[in-house]
Amino acid sequence: MSFLRSLLFSTPLIVAATVVFGTMSLVASFFDPTGNSQHRLAQVWARVLLASGFVRVRVEGLEKLDRGANYVFVANHASYLDIPAILTGLPFQFRFFAKKGLYRIPFLGTHLKRAGHLPVDRSNARNSLKSMSEGAQIMVARNVSLLLFPEGGRTPEGLRPFREGAAYIAIKAGVPVVPMAIVGMRALLPMGSIHIRSGRATLRIGDPIPTAGLKPSDRAELTGRLRDEVVRLLEEPVPVAQASQPTA
Repeated sequence: MSFLRSLLFSTPLIVAATVVFGTMSLVASFFDPTGNSQHRLAQVWARVLLASGFVRVRVEGLEKLDRGANYVFVANHASYLDIPAILTGLPFQFRFFAKKGLYRIPFLGTHLKRAGHLPVDRSNARNSLKSMSEGAQIMVARNVSLLLFPEGGRTPEGLRPFREGAAYIAIKAGVPVVPMAIVGMRALLPMGSIHIRSGRATLRIGDPIPTAGLKPSDRAELTGRLRDEVVRLLEEPVPVAQASQPTA
């Protein structure tokens, strides 16, 4: 029953919402070159997407952040629903790095490009480093935050080693880096699955880590600290009433 609901109800609604909001984002981009309007539309799209899948996201730790500041946000990545969860949970203007292949997807690719998100070529170390440097410059020039998944992509289980890009950008831009954990989303939409299960997930925000006084050579140590914090956040117990309870 859950699979039929996902296939016949949730998926068509998500596709329709993506087309509608993708079109609106394209139109908005001609009037707002900053990408801020597109980001607000993406936040509404994310809420519609999660509601279509009967997925609820609880946010913990938002009080730790200064609404007027910019950050480099990092999080674990296990599901396609992670980005919608973050879009709905973080009341910040932020841009993120996306695989180059996503820019070839109709509507999504157009939105990513015109909203100011950054493509990253993970197969080429030099191009990847160039993208990281551009990300630090964009943070300062456009007064926005950045989101990265330092594992380099979704992972079916556990937590992969973190890449150093997030730490590098935060140090170069001179802004704090914020570890986050998305808990319970893998059970609702596992990697490789098209079955969106209804249930609850948690976006858990850690304490911002300042980078003032750090040098690019300190990025490995900072990366290790970030991963340790994400692991700690993932391992914190979720109250039974809030635990993800996907419908089979």
